[in-house]
Amino acid sequence: MSPRVLPVSAVLLAAVLVSSCSTKRIGISRMADAVSSTASAYARDDDPEFVRLAAPSTLKMVEMLLDGQPRHRGLLMTACSGFAQYAYGFLQVESEKRARDNPEESRDLRDRAIHMYDRARGYCLRGLDAAHPGLSAALARDPQTALAAATQADVPALYWTGIAWGGALSLSDNLLARVGELVAVRTLLGRALALDETWEDGAIHETLIVFDGMPVLLGGSASRARAHFDRAVALSNGESAFAYVTLATSVALRAKDRQEFERLLGAALAIDPSRRPRIRLANLIAQAYARALLKDADRLFR
Repeated sequence: MSPRVLPVSAVLLAAVLVSSCSTKRIGISRMADAVSSTASAYARDDDPEFVRLAAPSTLKMVEMLLDGQPRHRGLLMTACSGFAQYAYGFLQVESEKRARDNPEESRDLRDRAIHMYDRARGYCLRGLDAAHPGLSAALARDPQTALAAATQADVPALYWTGIAWGGALSLSDNLLARVGELVAVRTLLGRALALDETWEDGAIHETLIVFDGMPVLLGGSASRARAHFDRAVALSNGESAFAYVTLATSVALRAKDRQEFERLLGAALAIDPSRRPRIRLANLIAQAYARALLKDADRLFR
């Protein structure tokens, strides 16, 4: 997967959580609002290693706050997106970068990524249920009907649920056996796209490159993937490195087109992360991944 914005902001003073019983509920509520309203701080950071080390404490604090405010929609969205972004940016990508030199460590990271994606999906579905009671159960029965009532306000939840669920599926050892779940993920992302295709400057189109880059047997289509890529680049003004990395890994690599693969990764590396501060961290992570892919190109195109 290629979630655009990386993880939720840190809010200090977690000691508020152990304040006196008479003020605990007020304290938790205020802390919850603060955490869920400052989700862009990490995304602007220019130090991926700092964020990698800091994010787990922040996410654990979000879980602690949810113990006291289990239906707080802001917190649920923060947990949903935060765990999904951590799974991709610091586990899945790292797993793929280490596949050549340390297969065992790569597999451990992959397993952790699946676990974190599943953790994220749980919060995502709780968030959808908080907005539309019973939606998660209906989603399992008939995704199209279940999502008919979703509105533009639900686009972030639809997107991140698709990212979390799809991320775990993408790492599955037997995706064909879970094709029913893949239908649900496509429906989530398709509904989000229909409601607001411009959301986060084309992030939905960017993610759909991955799904349409899958084999035809799984519903993929290289031509659709390229159409989503073109639209994602247009909406982001060519300033999201993940769009290029995603097309390289989903389409060019599958087609064994090394020339296009290297051209796309070169375009990702040519982006100046400072030009789009809101996705600076995501671009830095994508560029580190692009460098690792280029280094490993001989093995990938054997």
